[in-house]
Amino acid sequence: MFDQDFCTYLEYELSKAFSNSSDQTIKYFWCDGVLLPNSEKDVSKKYVNEKREIVTTAFIGSDGQDRYTLIIKFGNKSLSKYARGLDIKECVPDVTADNWYTIDITKKTLIIHLL
Repeated sequence: MFDQDFCTYLEYELSKAFSNSSDQTIKYFWCDGVLLPNSEKDVSKKYVNEKREIVTTAFIGSDGQDRYTLIIKFGNKSLSKYARGLDIKECVPDVTADNWYTIDITKKTLIIHLL
């Protein structure tokens, strides 16, 4: 499910991932919140199944206050769990890996890939 509980979990996992990064430009970044999308439609099972992603907002940066567009891409495991209304926290990759997210600090965009 994509709910406030998942958003809070993702916030902490992103902060851990940044601190584990070998990229010095983001090593001291942290996340100070992931917002739920404004529309229920954007998190509906039908929408996520068709688009395989959720687009929302996260607050990221050295002070955690820069507004970033957050694009959450669903892999097969997370898509299956989401379709069944199950918890997708375990689909967030290991925070010590840096191959599951791409951050563009100029465009203020973060793309993450769930399992």
